[in-house]
Amino acid sequence: MQSEISKTSREYIKRINYVLDFVEENLDADLSLEQLSEKANYSSYHFHRVFSVIVGENLNEFVNRKRIERIASILLVDSSKSIMELAYSYGFNSESSFSRSFKKYYGISPTAFKSEGISVLSKIGIEPLTMEKYICSIDNIKKWIDMNAQITVKELHEIKLAGIMHIGEFDKIGNMYQRLMEWGTQKEVLSVSDFKAITVYHDNPNVTQTSKVRYSACVTISKDIEAEGEIRPLVIQKGIYAIGHYEIKAKDFSKAWESICIWVIENDYNFRDGEYFEVYHNDHKTHPEQKFIVDICIPLENSNKIKFDKNDTTLNKGNLSNYRKQISEGQIQKEYSQLVNYIKELRTYFRNEYASNFIIGNIYQGNMDFSYFSLTTQELKKQKLKFVIIFNHKMMRFEICLSGQNKNIRKKYWELFKDSSWSKYHLAESIDSSLSIIDHIIVEKLNFDNTSILTKQIETESLKFINEIRDILE
Repeated sequence: MQSEISKTSREYIKRINYVLDFVEENLDADLSLEQLSEKANYSSYHFHRVFSVIVGENLNEFVNRKRIERIASILLVDSSKSIMELAYSYGFNSESSFSRSFKKYYGISPTAFKSEGISVLSKIGIEPLTMEKYICSIDNIKKWIDMNAQITVKELHEIKLAGIMHIGEFDKIGNMYQRLMEWGTQKEVLSVSDFKAITVYHDNPNVTQTSKVRYSACVTISKDIEAEGEIRPLVIQKGIYAIGHYEIKAKDFSKAWESICIWVIENDYNFRDGEYFEVYHNDHKTHPEQKFIVDICIPLENSNKIKFDKNDTTLNKGNLSNYRKQISEGQIQKEYSQLVNYIKELRTYFRNEYASNFIIGNIYQGNMDFSYFSLTTQELKKQKLKFVIIFNHKMMRFEICLSGQNKNIRKKYWELFKDSSWSKYHLAESIDSSLSIIDHIIVEKLNFDNTSILTKQIETESLKFINEIRDILE
């Protein structure tokens, strides 16, 4: 009996998810109970009950709220829009009926919202991004961006996902990802070569209260799937995106979203209807400072203002020199991503060649100063030690170091080496400002015209360093 209930629940969730997506994409169309019931393949009465149980509000409340939020979003950025035209465009029979519904939700009329919307949203816990708000704090935001963000504009190809949708607080998301991973592993559909964990937001948190925000925890997949219970296929459409790369603590996510929205406005780009999403590059629990390495992606309208090269993927000596100049000026250019692509290839090489010898960590892209990945053994893992192969973007060279899981571990082994007579490799001057205990320059003269030779150089020097340090440690 229990398995039959679970099967029915899964089917409910699948059909309601389909209707929620349809509503989101057709707010200006006929969204009657009869039509949406037909979409879900349920009777009107049965559908209404199922919808209310799963979503937490009845269908009419949900549709009206989504329409009101859409209009509120428009009014926040363009107060010149006609309220009457917006009301009719989004399915309200009259301006007066819309005004009543709007006032019931936000506490003031749509006319008053044009001038008072900011304070109203703040009172109910929503922090909208508006011209007035960012003008007041633009200098601080720009400084924060310089310190914490790398923002670029790129064209992304279509991304196929499997996802689980949730409405409300984010305390369930870890469990959602766990269920996705277990399902994907069992079905053998996860994208192994380029796996990504992605959170897609279906609501605008600037105008939607947190308890109502709808989002999906997603993973990239290698082939098409059919909806199966709570798990459904999603697609991020090909298009132009502003992509902000951050290394932040959980408390700074709101600041990061605000910063990239301000960056888009300040750089005179136009927002596009589409999926707003986050791409995660690490498990924050393994980060020395418990930080998330994340890309925040916002869809943009294509225009002549956007300048990027979709075809140039070559990294040569000339570009390398130019890249060095751009890094010193603090600019973010396409050569960075090309270098990181090589580092990914390098990591894949070590994983293929030495999987039986080492545990290979994920790539850490850092803050434009360093990109690296770690290697450790079961024995070193017990000692909470690891080796790290590093690309130093400022010095344009590859390095390797012995590091520890935390500052106390690093200090312990740093003092052991410091008090000994062994001095073959460079000992960090201080543990307070370094993740390295002992380090060594692997390759300084880089030739990306022949990456196979470069990879062999890195392999040879790395293994030499690792084996000599392991002999000392053991």
